[in-house]
Amino acid sequence: MLHSAREPQGGFSFENCQRNAFLESSLKGLRVPHARKTGTTIAGLVFEGGVILGADTRATNDSVVANKNCEKIHFIAPNIYCCGAGVAADAEMTTQLMASNMELHALSTGRKPRVATVSRMLRQMLFRYQGHIGASLIIGGVDITGPHLYSVHPHGSYSHLLFTAMGSGQGPAISVLEDRFKPDMTLEEGQQLVVEAVTAGILEDLGSGSNVDVCVITQAGIKIQRAVSTPAVLSKRQGKYDYPKGTTAVMKETVTPLALEMIEETVQTMEVE
Repeated sequence: MLHSAREPQGGFSFENCQRNAFLESSLKGLRVPHARKTGTTIAGLVFEGGVILGADTRATNDSVVANKNCEKIHFIAPNIYCCGAGVAADAEMTTQLMASNMELHALSTGRKPRVATVSRMLRQMLFRYQGHIGASLIIGGVDITGPHLYSVHPHGSYSHLLFTAMGSGQGPAISVLEDRFKPDMTLEEGQQLVVEAVTAGILEDLGSGSNVDVCVITQAGIKIQRAVSTPAVLSKRQGKYDYPKGTTAVMKETVTPLALEMIEETVQTMEVE
């Protein structure tokens, strides 16, 4: 079949929006997928002697800060670590599973695990679940082939990069990395850049906050530093703002009684030994 040639057009196509709205209104019980906000700012880069990973420490539940000092840099192998963003339970359990698989792999082969092996196992598992495991991960490590940095998305796609950032604070963080990254950076330069990238995500994203944790991976070993920086320190209140009752005049008051109807009443006895 012959098709007429058409010039490619740029921009996003909204031709399916009307179709999706019709399906949502006509099919009862249809659960439309919604975009998830990952929270978190995680970043990493490759420097001359290894890999540096960085992450914030705020865990959120919608608009509520659930934990101000949680660990987002997870152990995979003695030479490989991982930063996780997205659903906290998914990221935690996924990294623990990968750590177990890498230990079994090392015992089976008698060799030190490679970063590419972790990346392959992880993205195969995530692709199998088609994004329902909400874990966005940055894998960094040093093996026999040198330092490596991977970013793995919840659907199983990945990238092998020299620097990257993920999470809801990815935009500000990647902007700092793109502007200041250079090949063969020293340890001090690389660590400072990672801290500044995560700090940018913390200051520009409400899903990120508290402190900046850093993990340095080299052939010599691993060094994890907690709370390297605290960008947003809560300032003290300058004065009291308590006003006595009656300061603001009440112009009008209306009381509306609510009619309550008891639908069902049940009584359950408590079991005692």
